[in-house]
Amino acid sequence: MKTSPATILFILTLLLNSLSQAQTNSPALLDKELNTLFASVPDFSGVVLIADKGKPVYQKAFGYKNFETKEPVTTASIFELASVSKQFTAMTIMMLKQQGKLAYDDLLEKYIPGLPYPGITIRHLLNHTSGLPDYQDVMDKHWDKSKVANNADNIAYLIQYHPAKLAEPGAKYEYSNTGYMLLASITEKASGQDFIEFCRTRIFRPVGMTHTDIRTREEKIKLPDMAWGYMYVPEKKRYIRADSFPEFNYAIWLGNRKGPGRISSTVGDLLKWDRALYTNQLVSQQTLKDAFVPAKLTDGSFTHYGFGWELKQSDKLGKVVWHDGDNPGYKTQIIRYIDADKTIILLCNNAHEKLPVILKTIESLVEK
Repeated sequence: MKTSPATILFILTLLLNSLSQAQTNSPALLDKELNTLFASVPDFSGVVLIADKGKPVYQKAFGYKNFETKEPVTTASIFELASVSKQFTAMTIMMLKQQGKLAYDDLLEKYIPGLPYPGITIRHLLNHTSGLPDYQDVMDKHWDKSKVANNADNIAYLIQYHPAKLAEPGAKYEYSNTGYMLLASITEKASGQDFIEFCRTRIFRPVGMTHTDIRTREEKIKLPDMAWGYMYVPEKKRYIRADSFPEFNYAIWLGNRKGPGRISSTVGDLLKWDRALYTNQLVSQQTLKDAFVPAKLTDGSFTHYGFGWELKQSDKLGKVVWHDGDNPGYKTQIIRYIDADKTIILLCNNAHEKLPVILKTIESLVEK
């Protein structure tokens, strides 16, 4: 039975008030307060990991990876990351830039000729200021959905149907899956390597992310610990597999896209990724700094986005970089307090409506 939203909100409000009065952020208190939090949201499904200087101080699993069979989620369950994948796409570009194989201010047409959108640079793609239209809209209108589209198909349809740009390059921040799809294709062109293989051989394996990959639907079906995405249907009073809804089938017919999403992983592997970003293993710290600098628009104002990372400041803990992801049934989040070396990783497979309040509560605990 689902707890009423009003009851949940009341409990969480009391919890937030109690957290603000707490005098310590010890692991014991953290565990107690989070157990209280999740007891108030009994239908949450997912995994939460909180780490301090790379050491997990809270790591627990809730709910089901398969709501039909009631198989429980474990801390080793694999989730779709959705747009949390973008930080990996940005990393491939930074690695190639460090190797001298591309420059951030290279024009898009150098790598992908024929696109009818002049003046766009790699930098514009990285920080969502390209002004490009949404490729998914074009594919939804024109693509034969009995087939599975890849990046080459997406690019061909952008060229063929030429939807209008949303803004001039550099003039406006506009979150763009199109930009990150094109970045993956640029990685392939500049490296001479398939994007998936690049990620596997140059990021996932070196970092030790043994449960992380860019998988096809068929490959995910074979995984015994795959946490499938679910959505609550009030009329049926139960959770239904998200990919059974026709309106969410885009995750299937765009299933061969690369760049904006599609990485699946575990909280443990994402913590390994977090640790690697404090080293020079993938790129130098000097190169990595570019990822955490906001974009400057043509009017002189700054955005809140770097290269694959949202940016914000904590009054108590300093610089914070983060990203969320949202796919049918999935909501994901990684928050890195890079000055304080604290990390929050949350992977949810039932798109819980109270996730914003859950995250606010967790952040208030970590920032005490």
